[in-house]
Amino acid sequence: MTKPETHRKTPAKAAIASWVGTTLEYYDFAVYGTASALVLNVLFFSKDLNPGISTLLAMVTLAVGYAVRPLGALVLGPLADRFGRKFVMMLTLFGIGGCTFLIGCLPTYSQVGALAPILLVVIRVIQGLCVSGEQGSAITMSLEHAPEKRRGFITSFTTSGSASGGLLATGVFIPFAALPQEQLLGWAWRVPFWLSAVVVVAAYIIRRRLQEPPVFLETQAVKVRIAPLTQALRFHWVAIIRVAACALIAGVSYVFDSFSVAFATTGYHLDKPTILWVGVITSMIAFLFTPLAGLLSDLIGRKTVFLIGAVGAGALMMPYLWSITTGNWPLIFALGILCKAFFYSTVNAAWPAFFAEMFPNRVRASGLTVGTQIGFAIAGGVAPVISAALAGSNLQNWFGPAMFALAITVIAAIAALTAKETRRYTLDEIDELQQSEREREVVTAAIELPTTV
Repeated sequence: MTKPETHRKTPAKAAIASWVGTTLEYYDFAVYGTASALVLNVLFFSKDLNPGISTLLAMVTLAVGYAVRPLGALVLGPLADRFGRKFVMMLTLFGIGGCTFLIGCLPTYSQVGALAPILLVVIRVIQGLCVSGEQGSAITMSLEHAPEKRRGFITSFTTSGSASGGLLATGVFIPFAALPQEQLLGWAWRVPFWLSAVVVVAAYIIRRRLQEPPVFLETQAVKVRIAPLTQALRFHWVAIIRVAACALIAGVSYVFDSFSVAFATTGYHLDKPTILWVGVITSMIAFLFTPLAGLLSDLIGRKTVFLIGAVGAGALMMPYLWSITTGNWPLIFALGILCKAFFYSTVNAAWPAFFAEMFPNRVRASGLTVGTQIGFAIAGGVAPVISAALAGSNLQNWFGPAMFALAITVIAAIAALTAKETRRYTLDEIDELQQSEREREVVTAAIELPTTV
């Protein structure tokens, strides 16, 4: 007997719906990160501060949005396991987009003084709470809709949204960055934030028709008297820690996208539009390359592809930051493309399926969301700030930030080596593989039996 219409897998719809949400998330990150390096450090802090300190403070406001992510993950991850992946995907969509739009409406330091950075931090906190549930729910949705032999490929579209979001944001910022300083600091910086509304509308139209995956509906049909978060923390805390450690690799991306722009334009006074073009070109290539790397993870394994990408991206951050100090544009572009477009895109393609398959069906969104958001909070909150601090007050020291990027890469790689390779297993087999006998006993004992009349 065939399954009802609503229980069919729809991998294409799930991939597109997941991709567009991550596009919005990374549009926000890239717009805010670029603005932090070029505009917010000037407009939202006292002019009495030197450029290095104001840039550091702008990076701190960037970090605040990441610091609250674990708290949001503790709420939104379990909601996705209990009420549905789509429910959380729609909730976070409007939260992220609304906050991005509001940042473009904020008064500056010259208008309201210290209230300006306070309002900025408040919005970043709310936004960070919303973002924490977006990617975990989207990855879980696409993984559970994917054909068994193409889970790496389908889930990679979620993280290819990071490339399209970065491409969109940087592409939007380039013409405004090229304007005279008075116009950029006057009104032009607000427009990229306001344009997030367009992405929100597009994402809503795509997501509203998406159905929950069959495996989620089947799991929900069995009522269990133990909360998904409780089960995840009790039986899968090792996997959560492993995912958090692996997710530190995102710090390489944050150093590349945020810190290196400030490093190039403030520390070495390189041309702003040209350094932004580095981001545009790397994002264009990454957008096309990420699904291919996801397909590769289906062929040779998630762990192998993750390690290739992580080691390559971390190692290339050193020559990339050094190239900025030379002012040699061909070298900057070449190393930037290798580091971000190829190697980081490789790890970015592998981790969605790699991390999600560390958890059984019932707690997948909870475990994945909590683990990734702890790692991203540390990476996103710490990496730009530490990089700016290590670069010195004049933002001209490249070696310290490069070594920091390499250090977090080593941690992520070691954590990945402790994981099981799961590409050959079906989701049902993974459900059995990732549960201990004790967990199965506890869950079975907690099953609610139907009442008889």
